[in-house]
Formats: sequence, structure tokens, C-alpha cells
Amino acid sequence: MSGMQDVIIIGGGLAGLAAATALAEQGLRPLLLESRDRLGGRASSFEDARQGETIDNCQHVSMGCCTALAQWCRSVGIADLFRVEPELTFIGPEGQQCRFSADRLPAPFHLTRAFARLTYFSWGERFRLALGLRKLARTPAETLRGRSFLTWLQENGQGPRLQERFWHVVLVSAISETLDQIDAAHARKVFVDGFLANRRAWEVHIPQVPLGDLYGPRVQSRLAALGGEVRLLAGVERVELAGEGEAAGITLRNGERLEARDIVAAVPHHRVLDLLPESVAASPFFSRIARIESAPIASVHLWFDRPITDLPHATLIGTLSQWVFRRPSEESPPAVSAQSNEGTEAEGNGPRGAYYQVVISASRGVREQGQEATIAAVVEELSRVWPVARGARLLHGRVVIEQKAVFSARPGIDELRPPQTTPISGLHLAGDWTHTGWPSTMEGAVRSGYLAAESILRRRGAPRSILPPDLPVEPLARWAFGL
Repeated sequence: MSGMQDVIIIGGGLAGLAAATALAEQGLRPLLLESRDRLGGRASSFEDARQGETIDNCQHVSMGCCTALAQWCRSVGIADLFRVEPELTFIGPEGQQCRFSADRLPAPFHLTRAFARLTYFSWGERFRLALGLRKLARTPAETLRGRSFLTWLQENGQGPRLQERFWHVVLVSAISETLDQIDAAHARKVFVDGFLANRRAWEVHIPQVPLGDLYGPRVQSRLAALGGEVRLLAGVERVELAGEGEAAGITLRNGERLEARDIVAAVPHHRVLDLLPESVAASPFFSRIARIESAPIASVHLWFDRPITDLPHATLIGTLSQWVFRRPSEESPPAVSAQSNEGTEAEGNGPRGAYYQVVISASRGVREQGQEATIAAVVEELSRVWPVARGARLLHGRVVIEQKAVFSARPGIDELRPPQTTPISGLHLAGDWTHTGWPSTMEGAVRSGYLAAESILRRRGAPRSILPPDLPVEPLARWAFGL
């Protein structure tokens, strides 16, 4: 091998980027290798050739409870590229538009009136919902781990309407799974950390630039300024071991070999075992990773000849469409009169029309339904919610499906998630699928990168805590739920 490196990080997604920046800030010299021509991993963008416009593979959002992601964004200089939303809008099955925003009361009472404004529930259902939230918060996570959340809901008075119109709506967006396939401890994490423990936790932070710009040049420049290096189009073929107990380096797909003191494999769970010798991949520590399953997310990208709503985003209840996002800018590009082709394509180039993205999580049936049928179904749903859409012409539409968008948080998932420190000396893992205590999110990815960096520092005899603290549990929430 040649070229001894301080640290090699395999993968330029958020986990790898967080590990690289954290280590560089501690004075190490990380070399980050990314197989694609851009950074960001699954949080990526592409150019729609028909419209000549850069759009995200799928809309990503953060929340106030995502303290590690927020710290990392500040450290690399991109925190100003997010907008904090003052309220959410839930649109009920009969078209009820319910504004969801916090009062000035401390947690957990800051959202009391917000929940009360969900008028597609009866007062009796809202009362049972409050009891369900209280029971969930007061149940220790360890007693929930490994259980189906649907079973827990059924045992605690949360009937089909509450399941479909509240619990599913929140969790499918956060975890991208159906209620029967969600570990109850993960569901508790979403509601306690995301809504109940701190009054800032629920706030939604939406990127105001394409993800490719968000996690691209600024991040790479910051890493270079800290002494790190990024190599794009540098796919790694395998991790080289000295025997079976110590990592020695890596071999790139082009045959180049590099030595390193430490290696971080910050790649998806379905890729990591391919980097290892078969005997190592078959060991108990690593073999369980193969049992982690994935869940898909679909995004439907639509350009109309006119705006169909002024809302920046909205959550739809009881529809295939789950979350609708308007272009994150002050004004949409001017409309044009190009004739659409079967409602899915428009002629000409350049950004045009009013753009909306519709997110469908846990979207296992979308691929079988097909592009045209999915677009038609979504447009029909939007027309029922916003009648102005009936008079709008669809200039262009496309469906993007990420089959392995997130890991599936099925009951018992945490038994399969490995820690960042491995039995192979010098080999560390990062990725939202590793043991972070969080579901498959940008926050989980950044946390894993920080924890991998901590693992390296411990190995070198310089332990340091990099992971920031969670938002504090407010006193009334601690009293009400025993948190």
C-alpha cells in the first residue's frame, strides 16, 4: 500500500461529512472518499432535463429537536440556509384546514390548543388522543422496545380513526413505515422528543436551496479550510485488514491502495458488508446488519401553469399524498402556456410554472401503480383540496422513488443496529442505521458521524465528547410525564 492517511472516511453522505468535520476540528486530517460526483448521499438533487431546473430527490426537513444536525450546520456555515416554519397546516378528509402552532405556554402545554384545533376529530377523540399521548410519554422506552406500535395503540384506546388520521400521519413522515411495522420505542421517541419535552422541539426547519447546494460547495470548502480533503468519483472496493483483527487501509475501484490509521465506513447498511472479507462479514457483530431492511419514499414533482395554493407546505389526511411542499422561494417562476403531453410533460426548457413536490413515505405500492397513474391520483387529490387546481394545467410531472430511502424501524430493529466501534481495531461505522437512539433521519446520520469521531479519539487516547446534548426536558413536561 502507499500513502499513509490519518483517517479515511468512506462515503460523503451526512454521516461521513459529520465525522470528517468533527475530526478535522480536533486537528486530525481526514480524507473523505465519495463514489459519486457530489456530496450529500441520499440528501441530493438532480436536474430535471425537461424543465432545466434543479430539484431535490426528495424533500428533507429538520426539527428543533435535531440538535446534532443544527450544530453541524452551524459549524460548516449552512445554518442560514434553513427557514424555521411558525406553523404547520393539516388538511382533513373533508377539507378542514387546521393550523398547528405553539402557544407561549411551556412544554407540554404549548401545543394544547394546536391539538384542540384538529377539527376532523370529535371532542371525544381529541380527549382519547390526549390520553394516548400521555400514556405513551409515561411508558419507559425499554418496555416498548421490540413491540409493534399498532398493537400498543389498539391496547390503549386509540381506534382506527385516530390511528389513520393522527398516529399514522405523523409517524409515516418521521419514520416512513406503517404503524404495524414500527417499533413502539421509536414511535415514543418521535412524540416525546419531537413534540412534548421542549417547546422548541416541534419547529420544522426547511432548506431554502436545493440539497445539492446545501451539502455541497460550502461544506467542502469548510472541510478544506480545516485541513481535510474530499475526493469525488473515488469509489472504494474494499477495506484491507492486517489479519482479521485490524484495519490497514482501503483499495479503490481503480486499484489504488491507501493505508490509514483509522477508517470510517459511512455507507448504507446494504453496502457495508460488501467492503469486508467474507469471514468478517459473517461474524456475529457484522452479520446482523444484513437483516436490516429498507423502506421506500416516493416524491411526485409537479409543475402547473399557475399556483394552486399559497401555503408553503401542508399535510394531507387520508390520501395517497402525505406532505405537499411549494417551491421554497418568495415567488414561483412565471407561468407559460406550453401544451402538456398526457398531463406529464411540457415542451421547452428552463424553469417554468408553479412547482410543488408531494412526498409519499412508506411508498411500497407506488412503483407498481406506475408514473402516470400516480401523478393522476395525486393531481386529483390536490384538486379536491384546492379547487383552483382543477383549472390549472399540468405542464410536467415526474415520480422519483428511492427504494432504500431509510432503514425500516420494525419491531426489534435496535437489536440489529451496531455501535460505531467495531471488533476490528481501527474500523469504525457511521450511518443513520447504526446505534444512535434515533430513527432514520438526517439527525441520526450526523449523530452517527459524531459518535464515530468519538470512537477514533478514544482509540487514540484523547477521548472527547463531540455529540451535543439534547434539548432539555422542561420542568412541567418532566412533572407531567415523569421524563
